[in-house]
Amino acid sequence: MNIALWIVTGLLATAYFLGGGYKLITPKEKILAGGPNWAWAEGFPPVGIKGIGALEVLGALGLVLPAVLDIAPGLVPVAATGLALIMAGAAALRLRRREFAMTGLDLFFLALFVFVAWGRY
Repeated sequence: MNIALWIVTGLLATAYFLGGGYKLITPKEKILAGGPNWAWAEGFPPVGIKGIGALEVLGALGLVLPAVLDIAPGLVPVAATGLALIMAGAAALRLRRREFAMTGLDLFFLALFVFVAWGRY
């Protein structure tokens, strides 16, 4: 179980560190040009997109660093729970926008974060 948790955590941390970093350094116009999967950004100001990116980067770091450094490892499930809440918000936004295909992906990531939070509590 520990190995499965580490694999899922590592994949999630990598994906959210890179995705959040992209949101942090990329202008909104370029994000919107990324295609229909990025259409959600239309309803957010640039600072909102950057804020989401910052939360994703911090959450990704919180998934791994406390356990690896053995400094407050209890923060790992807190980070997973926070990222699960972000994904719940993303799924709700996609449902409102009728982007059903991407909603499934958001719910899949939500389930993975719940698995990590549960496994690390």
